[in-house]
Amino acid sequence: MATQLRELEVDLITRGHLERGIDALREQFAGTFSPETIERYMVESLQALPAARFKQFVPLLVHRFARERLQALAQVEGKVAKDVPEVLFVCVHNAGRSQMAAALLDYYADGRVHVRSAGSTPADEVNPDVVTAMAELGLDLSQEFPKPMTDEFVQAADVVITMGCGDACPIYPGKRYEDWELDDPAKADLDGVRSIRDDLARRVGRLVDELAPTPAS
Repeated sequence: MATQLRELEVDLITRGHLERGIDALREQFAGTFSPETIERYMVESLQALPAARFKQFVPLLVHRFARERLQALAQVEGKVAKDVPEVLFVCVHNAGRSQMAAALLDYYADGRVHVRSAGSTPADEVNPDVVTAMAELGLDLSQEFPKPMTDEFVQAADVVITMGCGDACPIYPGKRYEDWELDDPAKADLDGVRSIRDDLARRVGRLVDELAPTPAS
């Protein structure tokens, strides 16, 4: 049984799901990280995500978050190659702007850029109007969830783009930092969210052209 997980107060069903998640991560990262490191990241990720907000989805979201963190850590430590540029979008709640920007970049880049998003103070859930506005473009954010910004996310990124989170993002040399001034979707109606979405689409399109232009045919 996972020893670090054993110290946490979670119900038996959730504990079983979390232990299976740890086993899956140990298999995925075998030879890259020790079992103790993998378990520690799983436990820290559980503590970083407010479990009561997610109910039965706790183990799945914790597993996804821990996996993202371990992948970023492996990049930082040079244990896996970075084949494409890495972009991190950061806003306050990771519930609107950064989620939309990440989804748009992932779509436009089509595998030529890898993207993550995070928040300095994550919200409970992604803004429903944001989910609606992105669905209008055929982009599904219904399974996404706000994630806290972590040091390995920032260190793994080549480009860090902030949106309204001030000085919350740590600065590391050798990275490109930008701040995009955009309205907060939390303070807008659906039409306002659509306007923010379209502004982001233009900015993201230019970013893709800079980082990974489409190869000439």
